[in-house]
Amino acid sequence: MRIGDAAAAAGMTARALRYYEEHGLVIARRTPSGHRVYEPEDVRKLRTVRELLDAGLTVGDIRSFAPLLDALPPDGIPELFFAQRGARNGDGDGLADGPAGPGPEQHCRTATEVARRRPADLDARIERLTRLRGRLARRLGEPAREPGRVAPYGRALRE
Repeated sequence: MRIGDAAAAAGMTARALRYYEEHGLVIARRTPSGHRVYEPEDVRKLRTVRELLDAGLTVGDIRSFAPLLDALPPDGIPELFFAQRGARNGDGDGLADGPAGPGPEQHCRTATEVARRRPADLDARIERLTRLRGRLARRLGEPAREPGRVAPYGRALRE
């Protein structure tokens, strides 16, 4: 399928699809005339990327374990964060790393580590933004408010 159809099937714009392709999260085949062509597996992968982004991961986070996206079963997001049992490098030691680089177990460990770090990073960013918001509110003469209270868009929270 062409880029517009693949993007629609994945629930995104063609521009977003190109962006994810630019970052190596999906690789399209090309026709002899140079048009991108996507397979159903690419759409599944793009949906997974979208779901991971919606969960709070970044494109950089996902790039760190992008090779694992090809191995995920449909609806396999939970599987992403658990090492695949039985992955071996051929010499019987149970390690998935080999001459070709990290295997599925290492990618799963990487995905888990990245996902576990993200909430702490989000907490730090929220704390920083809360301080910035408080500073701006004080300069505007708005009353202080308790942390964790979110005002509706465009209005100050007034009690």
